[in-house]
Amino acid sequence: MKTNILFVLLWAFIAQAQEITEAGRWMGEGKFKDQPMLLADDAAMEKVIESVKAYNAGDVEKELSFYSDAYKEKNAAFSRRWHKETKRLNMQPWVMFPVRIKGDDRIQVLSWSVEEREWENGSTQKQNLMEIFVFNKEGKIDNFVQWRRNYPTNEFGLAAGGKFFGRKDNEYSGRKLVFSNRGETEIIEKFVAAYNQMDIATCRTFFAKDFIVEQASGEKVTFTEEAWATYFNDIEEVNWKLHSIVPLKIANTDPASGVAVRSRETRKMKDGTVWDKELVEYFYFDLEGKINYMTQFERNVKP
Repeated sequence: MKTNILFVLLWAFIAQAQEITEAGRWMGEGKFKDQPMLLADDAAMEKVIESVKAYNAGDVEKELSFYSDAYKEKNAAFSRRWHKETKRLNMQPWVMFPVRIKGDDRIQVLSWSVEEREWENGSTQKQNLMEIFVFNKEGKIDNFVQWRRNYPTNEFGLAAGGKFFGRKDNEYSGRKLVFSNRGETEIIEKFVAAYNQMDIATCRTFFAKDFIVEQASGEKVTFTEEAWATYFNDIEEVNWKLHSIVPLKIANTDPASGVAVRSRETRKMKDGTVWDKELVEYFYFDLEGKINYMTQFERNVKP
């Protein structure tokens, strides 16, 4: 009796499921807003599978053959350069299905995969990928979007790394570091450009009032308005050349950040002497995005 009831219920469930022809909802703006999603023909999916095979084989021209003319023109140079720089590519999709928005002729193939990469320079990387391949009415890939998550064992590209210790143990000790992106790199570049022009007025705009400098000599100085006004008095010419800029912050903290800058600065003084140093400096940005503290280390440059 129980078996018969279960059979009837299962049959009813299957019958109901077979009646479902659309599900979900497109919530983007435009004429398809609030339209449901429909399963599409597998032909588009098979084309994506073939393009992935070409991608893994390094056959860039065959891979490009699945693209529309406009999309090929836009991406051909990148694709050829990508395959030239990589030694081995291995994308393995583990689920893939084609859908379309009701009322739209375009098919979108959703794909989840794991990809392993090895570059000619020896770097390796492994990623989880979620991708959408958009086909036009002619059955060609006309757009492509990708989301990715790196494996935690990757050699590079992770969202966080390193470790913060601090001069003394504190609540942040042991946390990882992340890149900061509040315009610090651009501010340092603009500051250096203004500095080389000895443009005090522009230099001043990047700093908080009375910011502090820990000089290479070990002396700690508060940079006042008077210090700004007289800074270039003894300098005839200056050449500050950047080597690298690395903006970082401690993970899971407020937006304040620290920027490590490597450079070489040469100052030709009015008395004829030359000051020539390689520098490592740390610029600390406050919550308003102004530099409020700087620490400097220097090394003499031999003639």
